Amino acid sequence: MRVLITQAIDPAGTAILTDAGLALDSRDDPHPIGSDELRARTAGCAALLPMPTDPVDADVLSTPGLRVVACHSVGTDHVDLDAARAHGVVVTHTPGVLTDATADLAMALILATARRLGEGERLLRRGAFHGWRPTMLRGLDLHDATLGIVGMGRIGTAVADRARAFGMHIRGTTSASSRDDLLELLATSDVVSLHCPLTDDTVHLLDSPTLARMKPGAILVNTARGAVIDEDALADALEAGHLAGAGLDVHAAEPRVHPRLLPREDVVLLPHLGSATWQTRRAMATKAATNLVAVLQGRTPPDRVV
Repeated sequence: MRVLITQAIDPAGTAILTDAGLALDSRDDPHPIGSDELRARTAGCAALLPMPTDPVDADVLSTPGLRVVACHSVGTDHVDLDAARAHGVVVTHTPGVLTDATADLAMALILATARRLGEGERLLRRGAFHGWRPTMLRGLDLHDATLGIVGMGRIGTAVADRARAFGMHIRGTTSASSRDDLLELLATSDVVSLHCPLTDDTVHLLDSPTLARMKPGAILVNTARGAVIDEDALADALEAGHLAGAGLDVHAAEPRVHPRLLPREDVVLLPHLGSATWQTRRAMATKAATNLVAVLQGRTPPDRVV
């Protein structure tokens, strides 16, 4: 049986697949796979191991003989789950193993944005540092600041644990929280960190009206999914001076970065590095491969979504 892997993964994952006697079509290309190529290369495959940027749509899921889509991610918003159900394709994901790495990165973005680290480094590198000044690059003191966490799941809870060590006060919402709860969190938080999944209900959860409810001078951090924020509305809020800054690891149209955010000194931009540690990416590859092999061997995968 043949497996399509849309990006090179950690060798620990490919070893599990080859040890199971599977033939691998491993695509080693730094660019995301396009819809047409994905459909074409899935033909003849019993399994697909996609990345979170791959559009696994109804056409892909209707491929004859396709039995499992083993996502190399915890999120499954890139997969048409209704189509998977309709075509009897099992979908799995990689929960749990990326919690700490993503929480660490969220905390790093909070610190980098609050203390204006990107601005400081760029200033130094271009030769514009002329000595210590009492008014230079003043930022937000995290001690005694309030951190609002939108999505108190595994990762959100881990971020809260880290933030408490900095003396921050924590507010949080869950999927069961009301819109009034969200608006109250936005109005009272000095830093807002997004950790909710991307669903129909959370697309542009942070739009012009909700961003306007944020505390003046607050910071917005996103390590969830780019489309949770209306990026045009965020650019408006930053340009108006309503927000002090933003730290973004994810972007609505990856790998494209919103052109109004790209040149801004008050925005810290990262290329979707939330789970990018050796240990975590190895664990994700291992989990995805284990799920995939289980399905093809007729067993129940540990991390089934559909």
